[in-house]
Amino acid sequence: MVASQSLLAAASFAIGASALPSPWGGWWSPRPNQGGYGGSGAASGSGINVQLGPRPFYLVNNMDNGTLKDKLESCSNGPFKTSSFSISHRGAPLMFPEHSKQGYIAAARMGAGIIECDVSFTSDRELVCRHSNCDLQYTTNILANPDLAAKCSEPFVPYNNVTGEPASAKCCTSDITLAEFKGLCAEMEATTFNALNVSDHFGRIGDTPDWRTNMYAYSCAETMSLKEQIALVESMGLNFTAEAKTPEVPMPFQGDYTQEDFAQQIVDTFVDAGIDPSRVWLQSFLPDDIFYWLAQDNAFGQQAVYLDERADLTADGYDVAVASLPDLAARGVKIISPSIWQLVTADNATGTIIPSSYAIAANEAGLEIITWSFERSGPLEVEGGGYYYTGVNNIVNNDGDEYTVIDVVVQQANVTKIFADWAATITYYANCMGLE
Repeated sequence: MVASQSLLAAASFAIGASALPSPWGGWWSPRPNQGGYGGSGAASGSGINVQLGPRPFYLVNNMDNGTLKDKLESCSNGPFKTSSFSISHRGAPLMFPEHSKQGYIAAARMGAGIIECDVSFTSDRELVCRHSNCDLQYTTNILANPDLAAKCSEPFVPYNNVTGEPASAKCCTSDITLAEFKGLCAEMEATTFNALNVSDHFGRIGDTPDWRTNMYAYSCAETMSLKEQIALVESMGLNFTAEAKTPEVPMPFQGDYTQEDFAQQIVDTFVDAGIDPSRVWLQSFLPDDIFYWLAQDNAFGQQAVYLDERADLTADGYDVAVASLPDLAARGVKIISPSIWQLVTADNATGTIIPSSYAIAANEAGLEIITWSFERSGPLEVEGGGYYYTGVNNIVNNDGDEYTVIDVVVQQANVTKIFADWAATITYYANCMGLE
């Protein structure tokens, strides 16, 4: 491992950097012939001193012997640079509170060329970065603030240690104003809802998975509005992706704020910030959002990402999704984005991972493919990686197999970009394979 690529040094700088006039302080310096920030496709010339830390090297060392491992080992000394192949999913939530300023800066330091804001709205109709309209009870400290907790759609109910009933609450961005949202601390996502009281759980209804960390949750990680996130990403010379999160409150909200208003407000926020549409990838799981952008904001619609979860919703959802891909392309969809598992399958005769029928059909339909989300599964020794590796769980048995799957989805399924909870892992692969 290269000593200058210390993860702890990079991470501690990323947190401290928020107090500096430049997001990178004295560490920022453009590479020769790259110039400064800004411009269409700015990520390739961001000038960020990319540092990947030890994790990519750990994963490569953990791989089974073979030509792919040899290739990835050959790149261990870099150089490493920003790549728009590497998309920051929710910031850097493997270790940093998701959708926090600190997480976004960490992802940028790890070479993510595109930074994601999942967009929801507040009670005063301002846009904020949060993975769900109603996830504040397990991703922020809202329950530790009695005044704000009182505004939650459903109050905190503690874990019942007799019946095993999980702790619960429902706190939505639409329950509070932007000013109130900005008073919250972003926290690590809780996935085990076992809180008897919120004071022992960073104001959440449960605990962080043991394979993540609370290391960066003890100081108050800053929540972000979409406007603030755009300004931050622009200051770092990177590109943007914004997902219109499906509202969990009845629409029209407050009687007259429609889904179309929400979709348009996201576009307007980028337009008002002077961001060229070529630098923005809008996303949604709602087909109506995609077709709205194609019809009403075509410059943005050309890069709209159709997030596809249909395979998870019904027994025949996978087959329905595969059959629909030519029609989606005919209707103007350019980019399809299924989860990882939909793109791969096991060839049990050879013990290898190969492209799925979905991947083949998407390519035949001329659709660009972006997939999600690597580094979200925890140790791959556990249940073969779980959900994201469904269908190949019997083949996946060590952490290094993550790079095996990445290589299949890129080299055989023709994926053009990858979302990850820890951007360094994807940046390493992209740099090694020459992917911009």
